[in-house]
Formats: sequence, structure tokens, C-alpha cells
Amino acid sequence: MSVLKEIIENNSTPKGKLFDYFIQALIILSLISLSIETLPDLSSSTREFLYKFEVTCIIIFSIEYLLRVFVADKPLNYIFSFYGVIDLIAIIPFFFPNPLDLRFLRIFRIFRIFRALKLIRYNKAISRFNIAIKLVKEELVLFLIVTVMMVFIVSFGIYYFENEAQPEAYKSVFHSMWWSIVTLTTVGYGDIYPITLGGKIFTFFVLIIGIGVVTIPAGLVATSLSKAREIQEKEIES
Repeated sequence: MSVLKEIIENNSTPKGKLFDYFIQALIILSLISLSIETLPDLSSSTREFLYKFEVTCIIIFSIEYLLRVFVADKPLNYIFSFYGVIDLIAIIPFFFPNPLDLRFLRIFRIFRIFRALKLIRYNKAISRFNIAIKLVKEELVLFLIVTVMMVFIVSFGIYYFENEAQPEAYKSVFHSMWWSIVTLTTVGYGDIYPITLGGKIFTFFVLIIGIGVVTIPAGLVATSLSKAREIQEKEIES
């Protein structure tokens, strides 16, 4: 038990490093395999090989997950931790097929590289970002609520101005939401756009508001990151 725990959880030992590097290599290879699957005109033999490789990866990932639960001091803490959830997401889609292929979420397991390679600088950066998000959590939630309200208001507005002129593009308020989101985030694909004078004037004001939609959360996070850095430096000094 203690030997197994040391191999799985302690990557400072030779065996622990070897185990982590093996898992990291398998994650990367499985992502490459998943990408190759999307290529058109693959031969049946290639598809069969990729499927067998996928099954092999899932078996290994499943065993790894169960072992991590088994050796954990508090299994529930691991299961509901960030890494625990990511590890589970990596294998669940295989056992419960879904019309939406969620296996690409396996890429999030790359976060384990931060632990495997002992990249302390990145661990500190992740910790700093976590502190920053906590500092502005209430503000971000409030801003998200206001943004959702703005999407509805803008959708109603553009529907009012453009529905008669472009009934196909702005069939309803819900159809207008695509334009609202694209415009408020200042992306502006240009697939649908206002042609009436009222719609154009309305869009002018929406674009000005959209600048705030993009810059306000970025400013909040940037400010909180500076505060988080100060908090970390004080902790180091103390």
C-alpha cells in the first residue's frame, strides 16, 4: 500500500516520475489518436487500430483513476478535487456514449504535466490566478448577470428595428440573440447586420456598450492578479 501510494502520488521518486511520465505520454498519444480519427478516408485497418488503442488508453486511465482513489487518504476529497474531476471526465465518455463526443475534454489532463515536471513557476501562477478569481468572484458574478440582461435587452431592441426589414434573419428575439452576443463581444462576424436606420443607430450604441463587456472583466482580473501577487509575496516574507 505504502509503495503503491509513493509511486502514484509522489513524483519526486524515480518510480513516481516514471509513472507520471508514462501517463503524460499516454495522454498526448491519445489526443493525437483522437485527432487522427477525424481525418476523412481512413482505411478500416487504421480505424480498427485507433479503436484498439483507444480501448487500451481507457483501460489504463480507468485503472489509474481507481488506484488514485484507493491510495488517497481521503478518497472523496480526491474524487471531487480538480484533478479528480478531470481524470473522471477523461474516461466517462467512453463508457456512456453520447451524440456529442466529449473525449476531447481529455486535453484538460495536460494540467497534470505541471505536477509531473515540477514546474513551480506555473504552479505559483495557477495559485495566483485562483486567488485573483476569489478576490473578484462577486464582481464577476454580478457582471455576468448584467451581461445576460444586456443580451436580452439588445435582442429585443434589434428585433424591434429589424424584424420587418429582415424577417428571415431576425425571426424572433431568440434568433436575434446570436447577433446580440456577437455584437456585444465586438466579434462582429458580419453574417447578419442591420439595414434600417434605427437598427444602425441602435447598433452604434450597442458597440460602445460592447467595449465595456470585453474590457471590464479583463480589468477586474488584471487588478486582482496584482493584489494576488502582493498576497503571495507577503506570505513568503512571513
